[in-house]
Amino acid sequence: MSTKIILYFEKSDPVIYSLIEEYGLIEVVASKTYFINLCRSIINQQISNKAGRAVFERFINLFPNKIPTPEKLLKIKDEKLRSVGMSKIKVSYLKDLSKRIIKKELLLEKIEVMEDTEVIEQLIRVKGIGVWTAEMFLMFSLGREDIFSHGDIGLRNAIKKLYFLENPSRKEIEKIVENWSPYKTYVCKLLWRSLNNQ
Repeated sequence: MSTKIILYFEKSDPVIYSLIEEYGLIEVVASKTYFINLCRSIINQQISNKAGRAVFERFINLFPNKIPTPEKLLKIKDEKLRSVGMSKIKVSYLKDLSKRIIKKELLLEKIEVMEDTEVIEQLIRVKGIGVWTAEMFLMFSLGREDIFSHGDIGLRNAIKKLYFLENPSRKEIEKIVENWSPYKTYVCKLLWRSLNNQ
């Protein structure tokens, strides 16, 4: 599979091919702990990665065996959830997520077989989950291979730098990105890696 992807970019996009040569192809894998992953996404919003990791660690310590479930989360008082370093609004988002799963308004057990657009539609109904978070869920939880997030500033900055573009429009970016299909997620991982290695 990886050889096929590398050959694809050798023909379709020399810029991305050069990134593969520099960093290697970064695997796209699924992580099936969907509820925990969504909790982490909500907790990490608008704080640094370091702070997010610390708050999330304290959050999972509130649960037996460090395994949060919607049912257990709803039994924890708001004050206790806030005591781990979360804002009042984030606590309300986590509770909304839990309620929707319990009420079967968000069908996590069926999400694996849904189309990308359907997954996004389902997730953005949850308070505190927007399109960007839903796209990250598609990439990192479901392991979908052909996802690009136009709302990700890091991806936009990497494209500007690599393709020598000053202020590209969405249309210009779309034209570049369409060459990456059906392997957009692999490219996103390479672009993030390139930013981290500046």
